[in-house]
Amino acid sequence: MRLAEIGFGNIVSADRIICVAAADSAPIRRIIQDSRDRGMLVDACAGKKCRSVLVTDSDHVILSSLEVAQIKENLEG
Repeated sequence: MRLAEIGFGNIVSADRIICVAAADSAPIRRIIQDSRDRGMLVDACAGKKCRSVLVTDSDHVILSSLEVAQIKENLEG
């Protein structure tokens, strides 16, 4: 199992990530709200501004304060 850091010492299973998207678009904000309503949202921002959103194959949505490019580097390396 590969793990990827998503900021502030938080890690996720890289094999379960479907997509990583910037958090500033309206469709992504709707995905965040829908997952919050369903109880499937994990906020790993540690009080900082949310900059990226990870969607997993288990339908969980994870918020991160790292930029998409930083998460991409963590997933590749």
